[in-house]
Amino acid sequence: MRRLPPQNMEENLSQLIDLAPHLQDDLLNNVDQPLKVQRCKVKGRDYLVSEFNRDGDSCRSPWSNEYDPPSMESPVPSPKLRRLEIAANEAFDTYREMYYEKGVSSAYFWDDDNDAFAGAVLFKKVGEDGRKMKGAWDSIHVFRATERGRNAHYKLTSTIMLYTITDRDETGKLNLSGSMTRQTEADYPYDEPQAHIANIGRIIEDMELKMRNSLQEVYFGKTRDIVNGLRSVDSLIESRKQAEIQKELVSRLARREKDLGKAKQNRSDT
Repeated sequence: MRRLPPQNMEENLSQLIDLAPHLQDDLLNNVDQPLKVQRCKVKGRDYLVSEFNRDGDSCRSPWSNEYDPPSMESPVPSPKLRRLEIAANEAFDTYREMYYEKGVSSAYFWDDDNDAFAGAVLFKKVGEDGRKMKGAWDSIHVFRATERGRNAHYKLTSTIMLYTITDRDETGKLNLSGSMTRQTEADYPYDEPQAHIANIGRIIEDMELKMRNSLQEVYFGKTRDIVNGLRSVDSLIESRKQAEIQKELVSRLARREKDLGKAKQNRSDT
């Protein structure tokens, strides 16, 4: 599933569940799907829908803490963790504006045990340029924070799903897509609940930068090399002219070296 196009993930997952219905729970829990955008009816703000805020057919808004459609028995974070979740959503909304300019972000926290809690920080940006270009970036960061005295230990699993589709005269049809998953662990000082937000933001920022650089250098760089090796943007006539000029320059340099060699030989004979 990680090697199939992210934009077709939902359809492929549905077909796979039809083939192996006994694996439905495992597949839904382990296969990352592209995020969906939904609007909070109470606060009037967009939020992201994923398995981290879904309970059955209802989805919880991080802005109002209410489910849509309403569900009285669905889980919600404790009051203490809810206050931290509200602050995290405001902080990561600023982060989204700085790094993505547009798009949607959401953060969801849930209680784990007495000394730990877990959460997910999500980002999605969709770009379209009419019918000639479209693409999407989905970042899914799932973490677990464990308090250890004055320090906190964080374990992060990050997944990025990216696709870009173009159909232009100069490039033709191009569909480039894929996903990447990385894990990391870190310890940071902890003295108050709000420190968790800064620590989680730091580790997510570092991870996103590393994954973005890897995508740019390895995947897009390799694709660019392959395309440049297969197809040139210059016309065939210009390429032939440059080849003839290069051949003529090489020939003249060879004749000049030959003439210099003869002149040196004549001087030595004299």
